[in-house]
Amino acid sequence: MVDVQFKILPHGEGLDAPQQATTGAAGLDLRAAVPADTPMVLEPGSHDIVPTGFSLGLPENYEAQIRPRSGLAAKHAVTTLNAPGTIDADYRGEVRVILINHGQAPFTINRGDRIAQMVIAPVEKVVMIKTESLSSTDRGAGGFGSTGVSS
Repeated sequence: MVDVQFKILPHGEGLDAPQQATTGAAGLDLRAAVPADTPMVLEPGSHDIVPTGFSLGLPENYEAQIRPRSGLAAKHAVTTLNAPGTIDADYRGEVRVILINHGQAPFTINRGDRIAQMVIAPVEKVVMIKTESLSSTDRGAGGFGSTGVSS
């Protein structure tokens, strides 16, 4: 278990804190911190940045991954544009979610709607080592769509 600090911003007051809906859930539900009297509308084919009303204090060597909610994608064709979005451990600004409407109808985002999920994950520190050659593999340099496709 990892402790993650978060701060509620003024426009996030009254919203549920990010939380896992069930004991087996990997992601914490994120809610829209749009004004109650001014819902956000995503027209078909459009995208926008949705505020969540909180910021994070992630521990070193952790990230927060912002992922789509499967229900929004399946029912409304609304998903996160850069999935998963990454929030770095040294970022202290508001967590915001880029949503896109791939559907045929406008999609309304109301205050408190669950718009995405956040997974906290460890991050390994990496040392890049320049070399003149790499070890060989069965795949080799096969690119997009090169595995599992018969000629």
